[in-house]
Amino acid sequence: VQLVESGGGLVQAGGSLRLSCAASERTFSSYTMGWFRQPPGKEREFVAAIIKYGYYADSVKGRFTISRDNAKNTVYLQMNSLKPEDTAVYYCAAGPATATMSRIMEYDYWGQGTQVTVSS
Repeated sequence: VQLVESGGGLVQAGGSLRLSCAASERTFSSYTMGWFRQPPGKEREFVAAIIKYGYYADSVKGRFTISRDNAKNTVYLQMNSLKPEDTAVYYCAAGPATATMSRIMEYDYWGQGTQVTVSS
């Protein structure tokens, strides 16, 4: 499965961005899709995931929304009310339907990442 992220960029605090992740796999709908991020100098961390319903890290709950379009083999991350601490490289990942959504090791496929920078 190849994953290609897009939509990152520079935004002011309080602004919004929408990330997209396009997958090459025809059985896309059977995968758990996740978004993770790696802030500068820190470890990669869970942001959100979806198989049928979204599941979120506490730090983004109420601000970020994950969704998927199985007809387009694409998963999205709508990010609102962005904060400087949201600055990170954001990665899309795909794992089996049985994956524990927040566990990095459960995901088999990863994109190259897209930079999100939030200025104060």
